[in-house]
Amino acid sequence: MQKNDDNQETKIAIFKGKEVRRTTHKKEWWFVINDVVEVLTDTSNSKDYIRKMRLRDEELSKGWGQIVTPLSVETAGGTQKLNCSNTEGIFRIVQSITSPKAEPFKRWLAQVGYERIQEIEDPELGTKRTRALYKAKGYPEGWIEKRMRGIEVRETLTDEWQKRGVKEGKEYSILTAEIAKATFGMTPNQHKKYKALKRENLRDHMTDLELIFSMLGEAATTEITKNKNVQGFPQNKKAAQQGGEVAGKARKDVEQKSGKRVVSKENFLGLANEKKKQISNEKKKK
Repeated sequence: MQKNDDNQETKIAIFKGKEVRRTTHKKEWWFVINDVVEVLTDTSNSKDYIRKMRLRDEELSKGWGQIVTPLSVETAGGTQKLNCSNTEGIFRIVQSITSPKAEPFKRWLAQVGYERIQEIEDPELGTKRTRALYKAKGYPEGWIEKRMRGIEVRETLTDEWQKRGVKEGKEYSILTAEIAKATFGMTPNQHKKYKALKRENLRDHMTDLELIFSMLGEAATTEITKNKNVQGFPQNKKAAQQGGEVAGKARKDVEQKSGKRVVSKENFLGLANEKKKQISNEKKKK
């Protein structure tokens, strides 16, 4: 989980097999309202449902500005401002939704919110839960170690950005894209499209080498940022480009010597599952 509350990286929570995007704000989980409505109503047009819901519930509509806050959320089209609400606000919205899923969802929401409170009191719990989640999804220990280390490297970099006058949201996204372009020759959005991803977190679908070079680009950017004591967005943008170039040169060297591209259309979990199937089939043949 993020140490820096302003570093809003989108996380996906799962309710009965459906995704609900969430982000941290003011040390709380804030949930994308459209996702919540879609989960509870199975509607294909959450915006229209919300409009009609507010017409039905005048009190909800009057307090909408206090309940809802636009926050930066990662989407298939890049980082966007989406209407989000914390646990308390979502509870109020759920009251206006007639659905058999409402009560189970409330219990799920309360549990997710409680876990966030626990993580604030003991940050190590968040790390343990993240590890356990990756393990449950079938990721091997070696990949999990790299992913967790990558999260730490990312947090260290965004801490520096915050200290040096970079604004959360759009500027963070621009700097991240600069590092990625110099590292991989493509932006995160282009990388996601290359892997045929939509809402999924790109880094959760990276191979070993992709994770390693992502870390190198961000770690190099951190070192350049600190050692040159850069300040403000323009200087940090230049540092991001330079940090990415360090990783980009290393990537090209690996590709030249190995004869294989680092950026892969496959995701690591898919590759790992394929290997498991192969091993299982080989055992059956024996």
